[in-house]
Amino acid sequence: MSSFQGIWVPIVTPFIDGAVDFAALGRLTTHLLESGVAGLVVCGTTGEAAALDKDEQLAVLDAVLERAPAGKVIMGLAGNNLKSLLSLQEQILERAVAALLVPAPYYIRPSQAALESFFATVADASSVPLIVYDIPYRTGVSLDTATLLNIVAHPRIAAVKDCGGNLEKTLALLACGQIEVLCGEDLQLFNALCLGAHGAIAASAHIHPQRFVALLQQVRAQQLDAARSTFMQLVPLIKALFAEPNPAPVKALLAHQGLIGTQLRAPMHDCSAALQTLLRTL
Repeated sequence: MSSFQGIWVPIVTPFIDGAVDFAALGRLTTHLLESGVAGLVVCGTTGEAAALDKDEQLAVLDAVLERAPAGKVIMGLAGNNLKSLLSLQEQILERAVAALLVPAPYYIRPSQAALESFFATVADASSVPLIVYDIPYRTGVSLDTATLLNIVAHPRIAAVKDCGGNLEKTLALLACGQIEVLCGEDLQLFNALCLGAHGAIAASAHIHPQRFVALLQQVRAQQLDAARSTFMQLVPLIKALFAEPNPAPVKALLAHQGLIGTQLRAPMHDCSAALQTLLRTL
């Protein structure tokens, strides 16, 4: 089974005049990979995947794969139409992706038994590992602890991106020893790593990614005072990056660095001027 330890960045999708800005996407891909992160997640929540059609999602994936070494790219796969999702999965698997990041079907709120069936169906159809994306505040449905433990017993499920906000469930995942646990809530990163999480998928790590990598290394080396100091220095930035809907603040600060433009795709709005000022200060 592949390893997905480390700091993974759910890369934003840059736009220019309403279309994907592939030149900026290439610059950002190279910049992030050179910072020492484990890899990139394409078309996650931060990548505004819900605002991209299927052809755009595949084009974004292809552009990142042109710059990224093998094993460095995870692709998001989300939807509530199973037939359509499996069709897109088949197309994605024609590419050299390391894994698929899959949330529960959104909006329709299936039962726990239906959730188990859904993840088993997607995993059975996959030739690469799956990472279960547990994020109930976006999908509208919570994976119960027992359900999640049953889901991750599938041999093709390698990890969980843990955004459930439930410490009991996080501890159960860590205790089961079957999968890798990746923190998905940036403000919980230090706590999660100290408990034994294997890494993170962190939108904040777009900014000063090397500091997030250093934090992980310090925890692994049991340099906890240094790790705590590193994390506390990152906390004001993390808070500001989520003060308005993600990824508007991240894009604003990346634009300030000259890496991309600020555009988001409607109905998302750009980051407010006041928050942009605060972000630049931080």
